[in-house]
Amino acid sequence: MNKTTGHDWRARLYEERAAQLLLYGRALGLSHGEAEDVLQETFLALLRLETVPDQPSHYAVRAFRHRALNYRRGLWRRLTRELESHRWFERADGESPLERAAMRCLARLPAEQREVIVLKIWHEHTFEEIGALLELSPNTVAGRYRYGLQKLRACLKGDAHERNELLGTSAEVLETAQPLGPA
Repeated sequence: MNKTTGHDWRARLYEERAAQLLLYGRALGLSHGEAEDVLQETFLALLRLETVPDQPSHYAVRAFRHRALNYRRGLWRRLTRELESHRWFERADGESPLERAAMRCLARLPAEQREVIVLKIWHEHTFEEIGALLELSPNTVAGRYRYGLQKLRACLKGDAHERNELLGTSAEVLETAQPLGPA
């Protein structure tokens, strides 16, 4: 860790990563309000740090994840989350039918696959970085990503068929990850 030079790195980190961390909280099964609470707790903890972490963004994601997992463990929070599970993502006014379908399909994925996909796509982490965050091998992370994308593709194609719409290139964008090497 480096010596702290002020709160500017925290403000910059918040501006750059807050929205991504909220989405990550949703992928971990938190409601929007719960994710905001965990985000606030995470940044309060960052304010208490006396030194700047070597990788502040990585540190923030890991700290957020640990707080989110601890937050989920409470009985009352679990009950609230189950009641709100139908609203995994809030709908935006300008949301297209394809966006709604993608969010619906993402919400249906197993939590482990959803978590890796959010970290890979929205946080732009490598499989190695995600593996370090989740304490998994990069190959396990790549497998979860690959299987999650396969399920998303199948779900999106199914939704397109149900809505009698052709997704074409939208479904093709979800390319699968190649294994990193021999398992």
